[in-house]
Amino acid sequence: MRAIVNGTVHTVAESGTIDGATVLVEDGEISAVGPDEEVEVPDGAEVFDAEGAHVTPGLIDAHSHAGMAEWGEPEDGDFNEVSDPVTPHVNALDGFHPRDDELKHAFQGGVTTVSARMGSANVVGGIICSMKTYGDVADRMLIREDGMKAAFGENPKRFHGDEKDRQPSTRPGVAATLRQALMDAEDYLRNRDIARENDQQFERDLGMENLARVLEDDLPLRVHAHRADDIATVFRIADEFGIENLSIEHATEGHVLAEEFVARDVPAVVGPTISSASKYELRNITFETPGILHEAGVKVAIQTDAPVLPQEHLDVCVGLAVREGLPKEVALRTVTRNPAEILGVEDRVGTVEEGTDADLVVWDGPMFELDSDARQVFVEGERVYDRERDDVDPREEYAW
Repeated sequence: MRAIVNGTVHTVAESGTIDGATVLVEDGEISAVGPDEEVEVPDGAEVFDAEGAHVTPGLIDAHSHAGMAEWGEPEDGDFNEVSDPVTPHVNALDGFHPRDDELKHAFQGGVTTVSARMGSANVVGGIICSMKTYGDVADRMLIREDGMKAAFGENPKRFHGDEKDRQPSTRPGVAATLRQALMDAEDYLRNRDIARENDQQFERDLGMENLARVLEDDLPLRVHAHRADDIATVFRIADEFGIENLSIEHATEGHVLAEEFVARDVPAVVGPTISSASKYELRNITFETPGILHEAGVKVAIQTDAPVLPQEHLDVCVGLAVREGLPKEVALRTVTRNPAEILGVEDRVGTVEEGTDADLVVWDGPMFELDSDARQVFVEGERVYDRERDDVDPREEYAW
């Protein structure tokens, strides 16, 4: 058993923020949390004195390629299966590499969970997985399959239209490609049901089985979309096929359509916003987007799209959003409870509550302030990072 005592604990739950609090950890889970005088630390427990520092849930990045993209190295870039623009049969878990350095940097920076996904080359990219950032076997790091990746805009047009000279080469082509895939899935579902009712043999198809889960609301549709017109097209297609369980990823111009997000109860996973607008569809990028969406009533999470931005700088992205209008009191929520709820993993991560995983970060200041740093990080109760113990002098690590 372990205990973190004497901390300012931000539970991101009904208990709110508790000054002078203790968090008890047993068998990888939080067994108790409350004021120091109300939580008894058992004899023999390993005690960590937070010395008044801030204790938060481990941060969650709801849109990442950490573990998949290997810092963009082509030798290990297992996140875009570009053999076809529609690849619902692939699963991010099969390409997740626990030894990716991006994951090490993630947990050292307080990010303990990522939604690892295929890239945005394909209109339908494959199954996405919520993963812990610390571990040695992907299966044990898996929390759950949390969605089906789809992508609109410039990326699928470039990969397939410009480079492969095939559909989609236009935005209407992207929309038509997704519609056709969903129509094929509807037909597949109908034929499968008929075969089962008549006790007939039926040839299964892995991709159609996965897309059927989207139509049956078992698997959320998570759509890469920057421009407002692309976001509107996603909403249009979702309405056509009765898809209610979806999220808009990036949402660069989401602030333009805030009321549409609210009307459909669709969350926005915003970012990466530290950018020089490298694509035309990013020309209206701004850190004001999270604050505008939040004020409108949209559930907002902030992302890095690692390795587009370094995974460990998720807290910096939150700080810049605060500077541009995101209320300080909801800042932590955008990288803890909100992404946990969007991903459907709130029963395990995103809050400091009894029964949740003991993924915890001890910060030497408010998480979103630039001069704050992770002092200690725990994943399922294991102390995976200690700044005094683990930090190295970069001059000593430099290789000529």
